[in-house]
Amino acid sequence: MPLAESAPEHQLDVLYISHYDWLRGWLRAKLGCAHEAADVAQDTFMRIIASRDALLGVRQQPRAYLTTTAKHLLIDRARRKLLHDTYLAELALVAASAEGYPSPEQTMLALQALDQIAQALERVPPKAREAFMLHYLDDQPQSEVAARLGISTRMVQKYLVQALLQCRLKCAAMAEAAL
Repeated sequence: MPLAESAPEHQLDVLYISHYDWLRGWLRAKLGCAHEAADVAQDTFMRIIASRDALLGVRQQPRAYLTTTAKHLLIDRARRKLLHDTYLAELALVAASAEGYPSPEQTMLALQALDQIAQALERVPPKAREAFMLHYLDDQPQSEVAARLGISTRMVQKYLVQALLQCRLKCAAMAEAAL
């Protein structure tokens, strides 16, 4: 044992080395999941380290103390999970009853479509991209887009066709890749 290491730290080391595997196994039997058991076992030791009087309880009956601490953590986890699940259920109920709000699936589809459009617009010249965004996103008429970009209305139409063609090609490539 190094000189800098104190007796309480040494006791915690011994406790961890001697009982961690046992506690993790006990928790795995309770939870049915090795990953959650490892998390709760680690949280148990962290709580003991953070506790002022942890070593008093650990000295006398280490497994009983560890089991009690782990049970308290399991109760805390169950409460948090119940609260989380209740919140999600309430949120789903509100979303389902609210008119005009898209479902999570609709939101995901819209985001994917916007991503495809953004990727397609990266392949067109900057003025074509700007014409597309001004016309379709800002809802400006082609004549205003032409005036803003300093080009003819005919050129705006060509840019819009160019951008739309890239969007169509990108969507077709994405559909083909999905197959």
